Amino acid sequence: MTVQYLHSPASPRVLMAAACLAVATAAGAQPGAYPSKPIQIIAQQPPGSGSDAMTRVWADCAARELGQAVVVQNKPGANGILAVNYLKAQPADGYSLMSIGMSQMSITPYVYRQQPYDPLRDFDGVSVLGTSPLVLAVPSGQGITRLADLEKLARATPGGLNFGSPGKGSPAHLLTTALMDRMGVPATHVPFVGEGAGLTALMGQQIHAMTLVIGTATAQVKAGKLVPLALFAAQRTPQLPDVPTIAEALPAAGDLARPSWIAVVARAGTPPDLLNKLNAVTDKCRSDAQYKSRLETMNVTLTGSTPGDARAWAARDAAVWRPLIDKLGLATE
Repeated sequence: MTVQYLHSPASPRVLMAAACLAVATAAGAQPGAYPSKPIQIIAQQPPGSGSDAMTRVWADCAARELGQAVVVQNKPGANGILAVNYLKAQPADGYSLMSIGMSQMSITPYVYRQQPYDPLRDFDGVSVLGTSPLVLAVPSGQGITRLADLEKLARATPGGLNFGSPGKGSPAHLLTTALMDRMGVPATHVPFVGEGAGLTALMGQQIHAMTLVIGTATAQVKAGKLVPLALFAAQRTPQLPDVPTIAEALPAAGDLARPSWIAVVARAGTPPDLLNKLNAVTDKCRSDAQYKSRLETMNVTLTGSTPGDARAWAARDAAVWRPLIDKLGLATE
């Protein structure tokens, strides 16, 4: 028996269904369908750090705006290099992003003689989220209330001071090293995996001093556990109004008044329309009361930006940091 209906013309209903499927398939392939699945954003510091907290605030707001989950993946270590390598191994499809700081964009690549990555070639920017000043702090209960007191301690301590940072090549590392150089005192850098570990060591008096983001420092200053000595900013901050700027505390170090900043980037080669969409989402978040409140609580000053600003800011700051790295001889294998 011949099954003739297999060769008969398709019914109008079948043709309509096929047409609808074709339209749906085409629509799903269009950039406007992004995102069609969860996005991961890589945090280069461990949970509990200031950078991680800012990343989670952005992820929460972006998820609301995009209608898709934005999952934070922590990849701490080597001051961001592990996270960078992880991002570079992901597809450039907009589903893998990274929160990245001034350190990873303008310092870390240049403290190694064999540059581990190129921030101007390996990343496409999404948005610069904001800036935050850094503050040099010491443990309380040691009688140190001014930068001059710390200088006296350094000169009286065999081998000089031990100061911590969230990792080699971090702004805290470079700024504190430069400050000790301007003060003319001996000091040894003690890198930690993230700011939280260094903060614990500082409060436990295992190190003499550490440069911290102001959100981290303020909470411990108010708790009476830390004493702030100088703010690496051009102006004093309302959060710690009695703390002098670095220029006030040591005029010779006035050029070290540089705030840290954090951005969201994607792997180089990500389609521009996806970057623009994510940038527009960030713009909407800046108008979101919850987003603004959470970041302002962390003492982050929000800033508007275009996708190209992350690279531009990186190039601008690298022009300052690279000569300083060379002068201080910080580059290692």
